[in-house]
Amino acid sequence: MAHKFGIRKNDLVMVIAGRERGKTGKVLRVLPDQGKATVERLNVVKRHSKPRGAASPGGIVEKEAPIDISNLMFFCEHCNAPTRVGVRVAADGSKTRICRSCHETIGSD
Repeated sequence: MAHKFGIRKNDLVMVIAGRERGKTGKVLRVLPDQGKATVERLNVVKRHSKPRGAASPGGIVEKEAPIDISNLMFFCEHCNAPTRVGVRVAADGSKTRICRSCHETIGSD
């Protein structure tokens, strides 16, 4: 199961294992129950679809398949490198995600 403060939608991630190793992309969708995430333009597969009327003519459709979260690592734009994600707890009790390498705040959480 994905960690509560791990990879989230719209995060920039790098693939660290598998066929797409070394490539980066934006997370489109996280499937925490399966421990997978869909990354933009990565792990693209071809699926054959039947015609379903005038709206969808059918044919071969390319779409992103989910990648296991263990094969993804958060990519820090400040460090320009893949890094782990940490949590900083403020005095008022609010939590923010931080880069473990450069200690910069991640996103606008």
